[in-house]
Amino acid sequence: MKITFLTVGKTTNPHLIKLQEEYQNRLKYYIPFETVVIPELKNTKNLSISEQQEKEADLILKAFEANDEVILLDEKGKQYTSMGFSEFIAKKMLASHKRMIFVVGGPYGFSERVYQRANGKISLSAMTFSHQMIRLIFTEQLYRAMTILKGEPYHHE
Repeated sequence: MKITFLTVGKTTNPHLIKLQEEYQNRLKYYIPFETVVIPELKNTKNLSISEQQEKEADLILKAFEANDEVILLDEKGKQYTSMGFSEFIAKKMLASHKRMIFVVGGPYGFSERVYQRANGKISLSAMTFSHQMIRLIFTEQLYRAMTILKGEPYHHE
């Protein structure tokens, strides 16, 4: 199985970029992993929130293939401990999906069409983080999950 991390908009903070790249490089030893960035919409001043969500939905949905397992990173999603998240990943790896896509939406979240296509939702915290921080936190937690599955000492209980 390959894991794709799909985000709307790029990270601009060079410190966060460096840390995220470090975890992305570490992940490649465990599982095929890629990050795909959908550019932020331009000229949105005259668009309503729902119009922005729908335009982003067009771009997000184009990135999916029919058999992809799509998991949204969403504030209304299920929260896991790091151990629980590693178990979630392990089950998905056994389900024989070719690709699992984790998605971070734009500043106003997802349109209803994206929710309908998704196979699940995960929340990384009850707290609110910037989209740039979520990218780093998710990548680190995915790396942590892989080390847990391999029985490596990165995670301590």
